[in-house]
Amino acid sequence: MRLFAKTLSYGTIHVLVASTVAFILTGNWAIAFGIGLLEPVVQTLVFPLHEYLWERKAPEKLSLFHSH
Repeated sequence: MRLFAKTLSYGTIHVLVASTVAFILTGNWAIAFGIGLLEPVVQTLVFPLHEYLWERKAPEKLSLFHSH
């Protein structure tokens, strides 16, 4: 139940932040809420493609830091 509440909370904050940024750019709340609702949907659909491409192109060993 906590995971569901956390996911719902994060989704709500995500839409509010995206809508606020869109409003700052457009000055129109209707357009801003449209963008704020559309953006997470598009991001959710693009994420699996990103994962597929990332896994397909991943080197055998990914190291962010040089180790001796």
